[in-house]
Amino acid sequence: MGEHPSPGPAVAACAEAERIEELEPEAEERPPAAPEDHWKVLFDQFDPGNTGYISTGKFRSLLESHSSKLDPHKREVLLALADSHADGQICYQDFVNLGSTETPILILRPTVCPAQMSNKRSNSFRQAILQGNRRLCSKALLEEKGLNLSQRLIRHVAYETLPREIDRKWYYDSYTCCPPPWFMITVTLLEVAFFLYNGVSLDQFVLQVTHPRYLKNTLVYHPQLRAQAWRYLTYIFMHAGIEHLGLNVVLQLLVGVPLEMVHGATRIGLVYVAGVVAGSLAVSVADMTAPVVGSSGGVYALVSAHLANIVMNWSGMKCQFKLLRMAVALICMSMEFGRAVWLRFHPSAYPPCPHPSFVAHLGGVAVGITLGVVVLRNYEQRLQDQSLWWIFVTMYTVFVLFAVFWNIFAYSLLDLKLPPPP
Repeated sequence: MGEHPSPGPAVAACAEAERIEELEPEAEERPPAAPEDHWKVLFDQFDPGNTGYISTGKFRSLLESHSSKLDPHKREVLLALADSHADGQICYQDFVNLGSTETPILILRPTVCPAQMSNKRSNSFRQAILQGNRRLCSKALLEEKGLNLSQRLIRHVAYETLPREIDRKWYYDSYTCCPPPWFMITVTLLEVAFFLYNGVSLDQFVLQVTHPRYLKNTLVYHPQLRAQAWRYLTYIFMHAGIEHLGLNVVLQLLVGVPLEMVHGATRIGLVYVAGVVAGSLAVSVADMTAPVVGSSGGVYALVSAHLANIVMNWSGMKCQFKLLRMAVALICMSMEFGRAVWLRFHPSAYPPCPHPSFVAHLGGVAVGITLGVVVLRNYEQRLQDQSLWWIFVTMYTVFVLFAVFWNIFAYSLLDLKLPPPP
């Protein structure tokens, strides 16, 4: 996608300095000042003339006096910062620029602990400091000028999906489009290909599901064939008609591709597949006599996770027309869901078997606002280190196990009259 002219390694440094922690003097030296004045008091001890500068030697002495409280990684980064000042002086404002005026003791704390931190991000930050030829700037990414089309696209994606300016700058500076968002594109192409194949073989493209031979396809989930486990996943390649396919494709391309560009195929694929499986299992529990077709479970998982992330981080989301974008997404989802509800209760073309269920949509939404929100919120962090992640994974696993046992025992115990096999 090309190299970016303006932020460079400095934005990677900005990303590493997202969080800061306060370093206080020893108890006997602690001045009776407000917490936000502690660093200023320490700094002034080495700057009796109130020049706003101290020598790098004095700065090193200050670090040494508090070395017992410093993480080795943090101490290494700060010493590298001192070495980068060729003029031999360090300005107090340099530290303020690295963090927040409310917490002026700026000992850098990564968003995750050093052992868990991305090596790429850590090394980029260290290199940015050692070079010493760029200073961290507070200019928002939106204010960058002279960007070409691809750079503007990457910036747009960053503002659409990430709530924090630091993460936006880091993503903008590090994104290379290698690999491209292959997962969502591949899934979409396969869905379109299967739809066209079925359209030609059935000689029907609108409301294909009303065709007598439609359910004979080995990819459709059917309650009588629920023992064939692949059907809980492969039903996404069968759609009720071109109107069904069209809405799903639009949503997963407009929402899924940008999310994959930011979070990667592994995370987005996880949310998508979890929504698909949850959708078919939810139907097998709540709408036991109906078949399932369409990718709505996975699509709704992605879209609901994205919308929930926007709502939870409303003040940080700086994308333009965010209300309009949310409204458009909700309207598309409502239209597709309304179509599914209407079709479910519409008289079937083959009376023994009802039309496909709409419950898969609800299963996808449930996955999106639980598992999906955690995946999208923890940008560039290891999910396995997040407690909330494990809570939702446990909940999802319990649901899957419950649905499996339900499919094994409940159908016979409830003595349901299922439609005949296709």
